[in-house]
Amino acid sequence: MFPFLTPRRWLFLPLALLFLAVLGLTAYSPNDTVPRAVRNESFKRGEEIRYKVHYGLITAAEAVIEVSDDLHRINDRPCYKATVTGRTNGSFDLFLKVRDTWRSYIDTTSMLPQRFFRNIEENNYRKKETVDFDHTRDMVDVESKKKDKEVKRSTFKVPDNVQDLVSGFYFLRTVDFSNRKVGDQVNVKGFFDNEVFDMTVTYKGRQNVETKAGTIRAIRLTPKMPKNKLFRGEDAISVYFSDDRNKIPVLFEAEMFVGSVKVDMYKYSGLKNRLALVKE
Repeated sequence: MFPFLTPRRWLFLPLALLFLAVLGLTAYSPNDTVPRAVRNESFKRGEEIRYKVHYGLITAAEAVIEVSDDLHRINDRPCYKATVTGRTNGSFDLFLKVRDTWRSYIDTTSMLPQRFFRNIEENNYRKKETVDFDHTRDMVDVESKKKDKEVKRSTFKVPDNVQDLVSGFYFLRTVDFSNRKVGDQVNVKGFFDNEVFDMTVTYKGRQNVETKAGTIRAIRLTPKMPKNKLFRGEDAISVYFSDDRNKIPVLFEAEMFVGSVKVDMYKYSGLKNRLALVKE
């Protein structure tokens, strides 16, 4: 159900939590037919958000989400280039060195991905992958290569308006949460790692959360987890998005069998709107 949450990757799980929440929440919009037009008042080119990943009291990794200053043309469509990078640091580099890059080229009109790219470097493991989307035919072409292996090419049928893991985050930020009721649940299909998979997310309401960047008014959501060996229960993960027009993820919390995990925003720049900071 969640192909990227494998035991081999548990140490770098907080970055996967980001993608997990991002994709699941895209269901807050109707599944229209292509082409569609989505109004974006939440982000602009040049935005950058930085996070620290904590296992208990240990800072284990850092992640950056950013939008390029320039537009790119993919499949004859103008696109934002949105990139997520993650890297372990400190003592974690001694036994799990991670240098990962995930990138999506997002149609500026529909907020749908035209191309998805990832470069995975985790210890001796290497993988490069490019996914090209055809939203007219609801098909994707995948090209991937692992270390010392031949290039593999494959084609898959996907649902209408399918999102990749990065573009889903930016589409989410265009959605209006004002009419959501506590307990509302939504299911959505996404595409990742050659699979279409389902996700259910529950809206938990609003609250103030403390981050390294200050106390922020936020929206809390919980993705429902299947029975697994990583998390403690179905609602083990809480994701907090700023309760403003930016809707940036500011905090992630997870209870795992190996301990608690937190992904905390500590720095941001280039936001399109004022962040919902709580004055103290």
